Amino acid sequence: MPRLRSSARLLALAISCSLAGAALAEEPARWLERMNQALTTRNYDGTFSHVHGGGVETLRIIHRVQNGTVSERLVSLDGSGREFIRTGTSLACYLPDKRTVLVEQHPQQLPLVGLRLPTVTDQTASFYDIREVGRDRLNHRDTHVITVSAKDEYRYGYKLWIDDSSFMPLKSQLCDAHGNVIEQIVFATLTLPSRIPDSAFKPEVSTAGFQWLRNDAVPAAPAPAALAWNAMRLPPGFRMTTRSAQILPGSANLVDHMVFTDGFASVSVFVEVQPGHADQPAVPHSAAAGSSSAFSTVVDGHKITAVGEVPPETVQFIATQVRAQGPAALGAPSH
Repeated sequence: MPRLRSSARLLALAISCSLAGAALAEEPARWLERMNQALTTRNYDGTFSHVHGGGVETLRIIHRVQNGTVSERLVSLDGSGREFIRTGTSLACYLPDKRTVLVEQHPQQLPLVGLRLPTVTDQTASFYDIREVGRDRLNHRDTHVITVSAKDEYRYGYKLWIDDSSFMPLKSQLCDAHGNVIEQIVFATLTLPSRIPDSAFKPEVSTAGFQWLRNDAVPAAPAPAALAWNAMRLPPGFRMTTRSAQILPGSANLVDHMVFTDGFASVSVFVEVQPGHADQPAVPHSAAAGSSSAFSTVVDGHKITAVGEVPPETVQFIATQVRAQGPAALGAPSH
C-alpha cells in the first residue's frame, strides 16, 4: 500500500507538471492575443521611430474606434511629410513630394503600422516558436518580452516588448533567421485617450494642384482568364487566402491580385499584361528595402510581381511558381 500511494503521488505530480508546462506554453500566445486586442479596440496616439534600410524615420500614429468604424492617421514627421489616412476600408495616401493623392480600397482594413500579428493557431505554431524570454522596463513601463522565431528560411521572426497594463507593443523588431534586426519600431510617447476628435484625421498638407489617383478593387468576379492564374507550389505552410481584380493607376487593364499567407507572413502577387511584345523573354528582377522584398518575372506575356515582408527567397519562390492553368479554389496547397 505505501508503494501504491507513492506511485499515485508521483503520477499526480507528473500530471500536474505536464498541465503547468502546457499553461506556460500558452501564456506567450495569450500575450500576443492581448496585444492584438489592444491594437484593434483601443484609442491611442503615439510617436515612434522606425528604423529600416539603414535609415531612421519619426512618425505619429493616431488610432480611433468609434461606432464600429476604425480611423487611423499616420504622419511622417521627417522629410517628405507623407500622410496616410484610413477610414473604414478607404485609405488615402498623401504624397507631397510627388504632389499626388492615392485613394485605395482595402476590404480587410489592414492597419497602417504593422504591429498586429494574427492569432496563433496550430498551423502557425508549426512554423514559429513562440516564447517569453524575459521582462524589461521601457519608457517607465514594465513589459513582457515575447519572441516569435521562424523555424525555416521562408519567413522572418519577431521580438515584442508588450506593456503589462495596456498590452500595447512599446517596441517591436523584425528579425531574420540568424536573429539580426531588419526593422525596428520604438514608441517615444504613447497615450490612450478616451476620445479623439474628427479633426485629428484631417491632413495637414494642402492638396491644391495635386493629382488624385484611385486604385479600386473590382467588386464583380474577375473574368475567367484572370481566375486561371495560381501558384503551382508554395513554401511550406503558405496558402492563398484572397483573390481580387484591380485597376491600378495608369493602367486600363485588370490586374489579378492574390494574397498568400502562412498565418503570420503575407505575400501579395500581381499578374498584369506585359507591355510590349507578348513573346518578350522573361527578365527576372528582385529588390529589397528593409523588411520588404519584391521579385518580378514574365510568364506567357504577363508580368508576375510578388511583394511581402518575407525573405527574398520566399517572394522569388512564389513568383516563379505562378502559372495560368484554370480556375482554382482558395487555399492552394504548399509543397
